[in-house]
Amino acid sequence: MTLAEERAHPRRTRRGIAVLTVLALGAAGVAGYVGVQRLVHAVSGEQCRVTAAGSEYRWAPDQASNAAAITAISVKRGLPARAASIAIATAMQESKVRNVRFGDRDSLGLFQQRPSQGWGTAQQILDPEYSTNTFYDALEKVDGYADMDIAEAAQAVQRSAAGSAYAQHEGQARATASVLSGQTHAGVGCALRDPSSPGSPQDVVALLEKDFGLEGTVSGDSVVVTPESTDLAWAVASWAVARATDTGAMQVQVDLRRWTRSMEDSAFTWSTVRLGPTEDAPDPNQVRISLARPS
Repeated sequence: MTLAEERAHPRRTRRGIAVLTVLALGAAGVAGYVGVQRLVHAVSGEQCRVTAAGSEYRWAPDQASNAAAITAISVKRGLPARAASIAIATAMQESKVRNVRFGDRDSLGLFQQRPSQGWGTAQQILDPEYSTNTFYDALEKVDGYADMDIAEAAQAVQRSAAGSAYAQHEGQARATASVLSGQTHAGVGCALRDPSSPGSPQDVVALLEKDFGLEGTVSGDSVVVTPESTDLAWAVASWAVARATDTGAMQVQVDLRRWTRSMEDSAFTWSTVRLGPTEDAPDPNQVRISLARPS
């Protein structure tokens, strides 16, 4: 199917992707889950891109969403940016930043934590926010972790048989943490299909509180939040784009910059909002997350 045909027949495309997923899982078994996810996103064409310091990295939408949660929680906890870089690099090595339900022995989730080793119950570990917080709990007990090499700090928490492997993910982890923590502005974009169901502003408010500890306000089909700093506003805006595959976000605006959901290349960039002659500029730290409306 060509791109034009795909856009003309989105339901047919989604049906084909669903069939492909079932067939691939049947052929590969549970251990093939990560590869199947990669194949599904490759077929659908959905992806996210992170750009920082002149380097661009690509994420599948589910990976970007998990990386956004990991980074937001580091911001909520007041941790140095290095902490999010370490956590993302760790998750890249352990699970490819996917919330997998399998692993070595009883390992589960983003960080492949083991219930038998005291990380929590299986249900708890499969909650990305819980598993991320327990990772940071352990990381904060590592003396001088912020000054360590990423691989060294990750290994101090994970005690992996292949501890040096974390180092290979440093570039992508650092760039992603920089963008999602708001240190780099307008650095993430996601090409996504329209959601199949409307978004829930109340769910976004709850997720915003869970990840950032910030209070959002429902305004029609949108959620509005005004953080106390420009960098935090960009952290929230970037989070909203990266988590759009889960929340149904259609537009995200901070100050006079706007991301709009689509499958076009424009979805990887932020446009400039042009105000009319009688329009007032918004608060520069205000973030508005507009969600898919009921049909």
